[in-house]
Amino acid sequence: MTMTQITQEEIVSNTKTVLQGLEALRVEHLTLISNLTDGNKKDPDKSEMVLRNMENIELGLGEAQVIVVLASHLQNIEAEKQKLRTQVRRLCQENAWLRDELANTQQKLQASEQTVAQLEEEKKHLEFMASVKKYDENQDGEESFEKPRTDPVVELFPEDDTEERHNMSPTPPNQFATHANAGYEIPARLRTLHNLVIQYASQGRYEVAVPLCKQALEDLEKTSGHDHPDVATMLNILALVYRDQNKYKEAANLLNDALAIREKTLGENHPAVAATLNNLAVLYGKRGKYKDAEPLCKRALEIRENVLGKNHPDVAKQLNNLALLCQNQTKYEEVELYYQRALEIYEMKLGPDDPNVAKTKNNLASCYLKQGKYKEAEILYKQVLTRAHEREFGAINGENKPIWQVAEEREENKLKNRENTPYGEYGGWHKAAKVDSPTVTTTLKNLGALYRRQGKYEAADTLEDCALRSKKEALDLVKQTKVAKILGVADENRRSKMRDPDNCDEEARRSLK
Repeated sequence: MTMTQITQEEIVSNTKTVLQGLEALRVEHLTLISNLTDGNKKDPDKSEMVLRNMENIELGLGEAQVIVVLASHLQNIEAEKQKLRTQVRRLCQENAWLRDELANTQQKLQASEQTVAQLEEEKKHLEFMASVKKYDENQDGEESFEKPRTDPVVELFPEDDTEERHNMSPTPPNQFATHANAGYEIPARLRTLHNLVIQYASQGRYEVAVPLCKQALEDLEKTSGHDHPDVATMLNILALVYRDQNKYKEAANLLNDALAIREKTLGENHPAVAATLNNLAVLYGKRGKYKDAEPLCKRALEIRENVLGKNHPDVAKQLNNLALLCQNQTKYEEVELYYQRALEIYEMKLGPDDPNVAKTKNNLASCYLKQGKYKEAEILYKQVLTRAHEREFGAINGENKPIWQVAEEREENKLKNRENTPYGEYGGWHKAAKVDSPTVTTTLKNLGALYRRQGKYEAADTLEDCALRSKKEALDLVKQTKVAKILGVADENRRSKMRDPDNCDEEARRSLK
């Protein structure tokens, strides 16, 4: 026999029916008891049985009433539960709404904080506008941002030095402007914003430079449309900022966009197109994509040769970049040709004392070293050091010797005189390296390494000691200059405050006078 499930309402209904039946039985039993207790019809046995039945009926009535009351109570509880469920749903909805409101408020707060930080930075920089205005001086109504005399090329690797390759510093302000704007003049209405972007980026303050640059792009696209040379220029600047942050993918996308705009608006053989091609090649080179960079660099070289002539210094700089790309692909024959041609252009157009001459000789010597052509590399290193010596100390003679000659003499005499005179007494030649450029310091280290490879340890020690001294003195000079500048600014601020009648007393003003 299977038990069927009945509902609570059915239980209550059946209980009430049973209750009514028990009430009827109770009434009947009361009538029976009344009849049985009459004097003429007394029957003790039947009376006792009826009384027991009455007790059971009373018990059944009590239980039925309890069930009815319990059912009513359960109904009340269920109604309360439904009410509570409704309140819970309403509270959940209110909670979700409050969470949304809180999230929106937090986003607004973060946006406000960013806006406040940006405004504070802009406020600080507006106080520095006097130094920024140097970009706008002597323009006299011209529409150039910084009228480019030339179109300098970004060097892929400034020196043939591993440490410097992996610790690239932010692009200097003048290079930002010329690299991005080469061959195209920026309208005067955009100079201040461009200057701010360049200044912040050169200081490594990218959190300010990037939003400013994006704002400039947005304004340019609204006023001039996307396909405008000014937009391409701003894309180049933003790409350089991203490149210095090692965001190469974003930078490449921007440069490709800028290249398409410049080709469309200025023509495929415009110098600005060559500048963008070169920047893109540099970017690929930094990512190790030398095969992708090489055709871009060659096309930039072709444009510069056609527009500027084959013997222009900017052509030589492009040749340097192309040589570096080929060197990283071990195409040493092409590397030699490119460096030699660049060297000829520099010497012919800029003279033997131009820093690019020493730099190119150093790069060419590095190429010779990679091929095992040690003699050819040694000759070039000595030429660089000899020219630096002549510029600093005059013509070479028996008493005025270049550092490499001093080093070789010390190598020859090390067995004869083991108490060699300390190098510091040989004219302080390391000062020449400091005055000249980091290229000379690199040349000292490279020639020292070559001497060490040849077993000339005394000569190597002499050059390496000179390089260390020049680097240390250069760093000391930079620190002294920074300290002097900071002290000068602090002193000027103090004087400005003392000149203000609200910030100084009469005695202080008298002492200032």
